[in-house]
Amino acid sequence: MSALPTTAVIGVIGAGAMGAGIAQVAAQAGHSVVLHDNQPGAASAGIDNIRRQLEKRVAKGKMRQEEVDGIVARLQPADAIDALADSRLIIEAIVENLEVKRQVFAQLEALCSPDTLLASNTSSLSITSIAANLERPERLAGLHFFNPAPVMKLVEVVSGLATTIETAETLYATATAWGKVAVHASSTPGFIVNRVARPFYAEGLRLLQEGASDAATLDALLRQAGGFRMGPFELMDLIGHDVNYAVTRSVFDAYYGDTRFEPSLVQQALVEAGRLGRKSGQGFFDYREGQREGQHKGAAKPQPDFATPAQAELPPLVVQGEPGVIAPLLARVQEAGLEVVRRESLQPDGTPRLRLGDLVLALSDGRCAAERAVNEGLEALVLFDLCLDYRSAGAIAISASHATSPEARELATAFFQRLGMDVVWLTDTPGLVVLRTVAMLANEAADAVLQGVCSAEDGDLAMQAGVNYPRGPLAWADSLGLPFVHRTLTHLQQSYGEERYRSSFLLRRKALSEESFHE
Repeated sequence: MSALPTTAVIGVIGAGAMGAGIAQVAAQAGHSVVLHDNQPGAASAGIDNIRRQLEKRVAKGKMRQEEVDGIVARLQPADAIDALADSRLIIEAIVENLEVKRQVFAQLEALCSPDTLLASNTSSLSITSIAANLERPERLAGLHFFNPAPVMKLVEVVSGLATTIETAETLYATATAWGKVAVHASSTPGFIVNRVARPFYAEGLRLLQEGASDAATLDALLRQAGGFRMGPFELMDLIGHDVNYAVTRSVFDAYYGDTRFEPSLVQQALVEAGRLGRKSGQGFFDYREGQREGQHKGAAKPQPDFATPAQAELPPLVVQGEPGVIAPLLARVQEAGLEVVRRESLQPDGTPRLRLGDLVLALSDGRCAAERAVNEGLEALVLFDLCLDYRSAGAIAISASHATSPEARELATAFFQRLGMDVVWLTDTPGLVVLRTVAMLANEAADAVLQGVCSAEDGDLAMQAGVNYPRGPLAWADSLGLPFVHRTLTHLQQSYGEERYRSSFLLRRKALSEESFHE
């Protein structure tokens, strides 16, 4: 299907941050836009704010004043909904209340021509339910922009039970023509992003609750080792804990209490205390001016708990087995000038091991170090975490079995520090930080594909364009090897004894068949 031509009038209902942002996107793409809000003067105020924001870009030399004038000239404020009658597409961006949205779309159906497309920017409500009482529900779909709409690239095109392929494809093509990255999704709780992203917050919250490390350190690991733009705690502070907690509760309730989406008591306590993050001045971190040293743009964040420099002398590194995923780490070892000795693997499955004298270093596989040491008959064992790129990672998490001596721990610290990496010692926790987070993100994305919410390609694209993940979760799982990811999840489930970590049937099937998500 073709995109709507720029001669098509676009109607937008709701002149708040999202509605005004969507109106700006459509106007920048060349459409005439009617912006309606039922609060008198709100639409005009929204357009004035759009002008101010665009003129800031002019002041920075990023736009010409003529461009701003042209965009604003295409924006028409309307206090009455009747002004939307000639629109070819109307996008609703109002309060997240099902009955209110139903009433608005019933009004629009009576007001507009039969070929007018209707779209809701809802992030949490069912498109099927919103459209249920319409005479022509097939012309309504979700068009979920991300905040701020003029900046964020992703748009989820969400089909309800009655939405026709023609409606969805036209909206997809139109969003693409507006410069957005569009993906298709079916109307299920959380759509793609708000569903698949839940483990990013949930695993961080669990690690914090279990005392694996502190919030600043966990954030640093997911940034510097995992390659994520922000860690979960600073991101939740930015989003607002009231919003993030409400989304988690909504998805949890919608999936009938599935423990994969179980809300955190830690976050609940912050909401109850009114510590909502940046907007209230306090969240996981303190944003009130002058609270601590080292402030950045008003934020006073504690420093990560990195290990102090170790002085141990390093013996040659013995590599047993094919390095596989950790091959870039060994390249870094050689670049650091350390002696490397290669030997065949002694493990039945060929899993690589590194040895520094009597100390064994191994990539985590979802078991805690104590369990793995007992299972494999090891005395001194240090597990290290997954990194997005071992060649460039700035930090790494490690943990040790209970029998590992202080001298062996010092040796492990010195080894990774010699490679130029900040070292974080965690309490002995299954899957460490990056590995368990990536495994759970991939698992949730796999279930979304299994249940027909999206394709593997759209699932990965949505997470990269919508929340700036460094890699799509399923592409990341493919690169690690699905058998390894499945094994990690199985070990996590055995460690905790919880359904939360159960492996998606699709991921398990592909792992057993030695397939991938992206053939």
